[in-house]
Amino acid sequence: MQGHGQAQPVKSPPPTGWLVFLRVFFVVISVFTLGLLAWTMMLRLAIVTRKSVDWGLFVASIAALVLSLVLLGTEPGEEVHTPGGWTGMALLLGSLVAEIAYYLAADIRHFHQLRFPGYVPQQPPPQAYGYPQSPYTATTVPQNQGPHTPPPMPRPTPPPATTAPPQRHAPARIDQVRAELDELSDYLRKHDGHQDDGRDGRDRG
Repeated sequence: MQGHGQAQPVKSPPPTGWLVFLRVFFVVISVFTLGLLAWTMMLRLAIVTRKSVDWGLFVASIAALVLSLVLLGTEPGEEVHTPGGWTGMALLLGSLVAEIAYYLAADIRHFHQLRFPGYVPQQPPPQAYGYPQSPYTATTVPQNQGPHTPPPMPRPTPPPATTAPPQRHAPARIDQVRAELDELSDYLRKHDGHQDDGRDGRDRG
């Protein structure tokens, strides 16, 4: 069982002093030759980066140099005084400035990426509209947090006890009415009995 292939060692970039010397050297020779050797910067950049874009720019710099020399060669004298000559001079100097700017930017970026392969520029977190974010919120959050304890749940409030309305004691009321009726019946009976006794006595006399 074979494992993964061994990773190729990352080639360390040259010392910073040597890189600065090469940049200054190629820029100086391009400026002192008025752009005639500006293609050397683009050639070195294409060899170092090995990108198709840089190889294409190297070819474009050669083409711009040839075209500018052709336009300057159409001048009848040593001084530039025709539109073709001025166009060739502008093309030569303009391509020189553009090549120097691109060469320095691309060369610095390439070796910076080699020196810091995992470097990614940090972006600030988005802020809510209308609420500024404190600078400590993005850096002071602890990485490892303990188990989160949920807050205690509030006890449900028992419903208020409703008092039942007092019930009427219907049987007791009925008994009381019956007792009163019985007493009234007894009273009427007694009263009727006294009247009957009185009548009998009168009738007999």
